[in-house]
Amino acid sequence: MARFSLRRLFVFCLCLSASFFLIITLQAVVELGQFEGKVQKHKLPLKDRWESQQMGSLQVPSPLLPRERGTPGEPDGRYPIIVWWSPLTGEMGRLGECGRNRCFFTINKTYHNHPSTQAFLFYGTDFNIESLPLPRKASHHWALFHEESPKNNYKLFHEPVVTLFNHTATFSRLSHLPLTTQYLESLELLTSRAHLVPLAQKNRLRRTLAPLVYVQSDCDPPSDRDAFIRELMRHIQVDSYGACLHNRDLPAPLQDSTAMDEQAFLHILAQYKFVLAFENAVCDDYITEKLWRPLKLGAVPVYYGAPNVVTWLPSNRSAVVVAPGESPEELARRLKRLDENDEEYEAYLEWKHRGQGLGEHEQTERGPDPQNLAGRSQSPPMPCAEDVGFAAGPTGGASLRGIWGPSYQQSVKEARALRLLVERNRNFTVNQFWRQVFAD
Repeated sequence: MARFSLRRLFVFCLCLSASFFLIITLQAVVELGQFEGKVQKHKLPLKDRWESQQMGSLQVPSPLLPRERGTPGEPDGRYPIIVWWSPLTGEMGRLGECGRNRCFFTINKTYHNHPSTQAFLFYGTDFNIESLPLPRKASHHWALFHEESPKNNYKLFHEPVVTLFNHTATFSRLSHLPLTTQYLESLELLTSRAHLVPLAQKNRLRRTLAPLVYVQSDCDPPSDRDAFIRELMRHIQVDSYGACLHNRDLPAPLQDSTAMDEQAFLHILAQYKFVLAFENAVCDDYITEKLWRPLKLGAVPVYYGAPNVVTWLPSNRSAVVVAPGESPEELARRLKRLDENDEEYEAYLEWKHRGQGLGEHEQTERGPDPQNLAGRSQSPPMPCAEDVGFAAGPTGGASLRGIWGPSYQQSVKEARALRLLVERNRNFTVNQFWRQVFAD
């Protein structure tokens, strides 16, 4: 009898739970349906042209959806629809501004064929050949946002793929919206002396600190920086706090990678005379916080990366730029001479004392005028060293050199295959893509 009652109680609880779940599910479906109904009433067609400058000056005044009413069941046709095809923002619907125009932004891909949809935004790292907004109408603009180096998605940096986009925002000055100085918050921070440690104090700190500091946890990238710095360490002392070539510990609270903007961490870097600033790839204009951080702190960057870096420096003598073909031993001799000569070292900080910024040296160049490709503007490929730097790297001993080379060459074939399939303007499968790659 007790067993029968227990069974009835179990069944009763199970039914009660199922009913509760069903009620919640129905409520969620109703609310989603109401939301979609609101969204469908607030899409409006674009103006005749949606300029890349409008996209570049994107501002978000409010998360609220518009409240105008259109014909029941139909959009009222006032705002263009901009679809984040790579769901970078996570927003299902928001009215924002593109320059002088108002636009409706969403990650909802069901708007692919909506008459008011004008543009699709892609985040480069998440750009996926398995899902593209095809077929592509003549009025559909594609825009690429990608601040990372080529190693994050190689095929985007080859002409067959990058020219699929009407508008680009990348590190390259050839982009419609260059992001070269994205890690430099302002000229005021660049010229600020808030973190500057006097040379006399740096000289005293040399009793316990190396002249150079290296902080990097992305090891053995295409630029082959770790192989170069490993050899450099044989000729001059380097304190390495990151996972790569680690030989010195940060205080426990600063050992997490998220602490690199903490004041305590910046204070540690500012005490060094030189900061090794080696990029993970070698491309014109690919300049990251590795360069800007020591300049802001009043340390001298030892820079390897963008071949045209001198056009971005606050002065021609604000960083020690590794010369093409310069060996680690030769660089060590240069740095030792600066470390031992206060007058020569101070010359690298004169711009800081004068408050000289990029505006007094060389400004960012604007992107090129859009060219025409079958009725669409195109973006030029990113100018990177052959094989994205690993063939042009300062030395040839990186453990991953055998991986980066084939990956890059493979990406050339992938770019050609993707271009061919997109130009057919119909959906394709992953198997079709790879068959095309290997047919190349």
